[in-house]
Amino acid sequence: MSTHEPLADRDGSPAPTGADSLSRSAAVSGGGAEPAGAGVEAGTAEVSDAGPAEARDVETGAGPETAGPGDEPTAEPEAPVRSRGRDLLLLVGICLLTLLLVNAFVARPFAVPSGSMENTLRPGDRLIANKLAYAFGGHPQRGDVVVFDGTGSFLHEPERSAGFWDGLRSLGQDLGLAPAGNSVYVKRVIGVGGDRVTSTGPGGRITVNGVPVDETSYLAPGDEPSSVAFDVVVPTGKLWVMGDHRSDSRDSRDHLGEPGGGFVPERRVIGRADWVVYPIGHWTSLDRPAAFAATGGTGGHGDQR
Repeated sequence: MSTHEPLADRDGSPAPTGADSLSRSAAVSGGGAEPAGAGVEAGTAEVSDAGPAEARDVETGAGPETAGPGDEPTAEPEAPVRSRGRDLLLLVGICLLTLLLVNAFVARPFAVPSGSMENTLRPGDRLIANKLAYAFGGHPQRGDVVVFDGTGSFLHEPERSAGFWDGLRSLGQDLGLAPAGNSVYVKRVIGVGGDRVTSTGPGGRITVNGVPVDETSYLAPGDEPSSVAFDVVVPTGKLWVMGDHRSDSRDSRDHLGEPGGGFVPERRVIGRADWVVYPIGHWTSLDRPAAFAATGGTGGHGDQR
């Protein structure tokens, strides 16, 4: 996928013309002129009203020349090469425009460079982020795998104001024309706005609003739910996110105590990772785990829909 942009998940290592219709060939009809019907007298020639071209020869009496079966036509049909070239350019332009619109508003491809989401996502996987998943008033839900811009949560906001080139680069990234950069991450949503998420550290499960979550279906083999103890309440409009490979993931836990507290604003979410499309052997949909069904009705914006 030429428009695939690398997800710069910094876990483990530094973190992709109207055209005319085919011009009709000029139709050339060939036909001999009717011979003049005039007679011939000795030493004289009578010219018919049809014109001098059709006068009979005085000596031979021959009529006007007519094209024989082997003669070449006097006019060639116009070759449609230019028209075909315009049609091809038009088709390419339509395809590119469609691709840009899909990248900007519907779905966008990303590459996974690190192992922070193993075994759900592996290094080298290409995924598709559904940009319509949270449109029209929708919100990320517990268990969703999301692609987001970590600026302001996992990374500090730039000190200088964005200039023209920064804005142009940002537009290119939105359209899929420029690499996503090193501020884009992919993680799993554990808590949504209003949730209380806790962990007692090694040996204990993560709880959401007091309900233990069984994460064995997606955690990397041998990983603890968390080696770090924490107790947080997710602010409204923000998310608590973690990688599936907990021992190799820099996520919300690593930013406790910082100004953003490790919480990701929902407005920074680019889309929900819905499909792995490459390699073919790892082609799959990324469904929400059933483990989070137990947290339903316990609070958070997810229970208000």
